[in-house]
Amino acid sequence: MNRGAAAEALAAEFLVARGLVILERNYRCRSGEIDLIARDSDMLVFVEVRLRSCAAFGGAAASITANKRRRIARAAKHYLGKLGHEPPCRCDAILLDALDLQRIEWLKNIDL
Repeated sequence: MNRGAAAEALAAEFLVARGLVILERNYRCRSGEIDLIARDSDMLVFVEVRLRSCAAFGGAAASITANKRRRIARAAKHYLGKLGHEPPCRCDAILLDALDLQRIEWLKNIDL
């Protein structure tokens, strides 16, 4: 398993332990990709997972560029279009600087 897939698996484990239900992994469409789609009670959560082992260029949070945010937003709209209705939703980020559950930072409701 590569480091990106391992980070996504770790993030899913982290979220499930906090009561979320994973609905999709690596949702892809022409306009973008969403690492994880989960349900948090009645809330649909689009999750971006970022692993950065070096903070030299700003770390994991800084790696979610404006272009990446646009691609996540487009993929989320595509997913919602397939549902046929729009439940309450938010976008979260799981940030890792190592493949370690104890070092995960969970940012809820990030701006797209």
